[in-house]
Amino acid sequence: MPNIKKSLGGKRVILMGASSGIGFATAKAAAEQGANVVIVSSNQQRIDKALTELPKGSEGYAVDLSKEENIKDFFSKIGKFDHLVFTAGENLTLNNISETNIDQARDFFTLRFWAPFAAIKYGASSINNGGSISLTSGTASARPGAGWSVASAICGATEGFVRAMAVELAPVRVNCVVPGVIKTPLWDSMLESDREGLYQYTSNSLLAKRVGEAGDVAEGFIYLMKQKHGTGQSLVIDGGTLLV
Repeated sequence: MPNIKKSLGGKRVILMGASSGIGFATAKAAAEQGANVVIVSSNQQRIDKALTELPKGSEGYAVDLSKEENIKDFFSKIGKFDHLVFTAGENLTLNNISETNIDQARDFFTLRFWAPFAAIKYGASSINNGGSISLTSGTASARPGAGWSVASAICGATEGFVRAMAVELAPVRVNCVVPGVIKTPLWDSMLESDREGLYQYTSNSLLAKRVGEAGDVAEGFIYLMKQKHGTGQSLVIDGGTLLV
């Protein structure tokens, strides 16, 4: 067969929160497109395992993304790159506002909002011409349920931040992916019976009639890296959540 150039061939992609779930699926998809991937996670063991499934030459770094100084130090050493993808996030706890621990809620914002904020602050100047930044939001912003106050607030803040950065960092393209319910370790804090009940309920109610997989969302991130003209956008991949 002829040697067909991959669409991300030679591009360096940094993926933060990419040792499992959506981030890891995106790293694998980017590598398949010819990219040189750099995965970042807080867990060295998961990084080591992930690297065994990625092409030779892929890089992995253990970084506690809850600390601004760690993010600053990482970008001061990593050098130039083409695309930044941020998918890091711990398991969210869903509580009605009367039962919400505000200190814990602040911690969720630290990793899911302030960490990508810091990544852009310290990493944007190292992005090559034609490069992009892609963050992660969620359908909770537009379609919250009871108990989703923190998740909805984080998603809304992320989408507003994306639009602001698209203006400020132009011509670097800044977008986000907006997943619905996706089968990932995000839900591992739930009892197995509750988790399976969520998946079944979601499958029955969605237009697509199935819960999303990490690879479905990864395709969205790949598209945002490859396309050349969309910026400040929120790409919804939700199986029809926002229509039902």
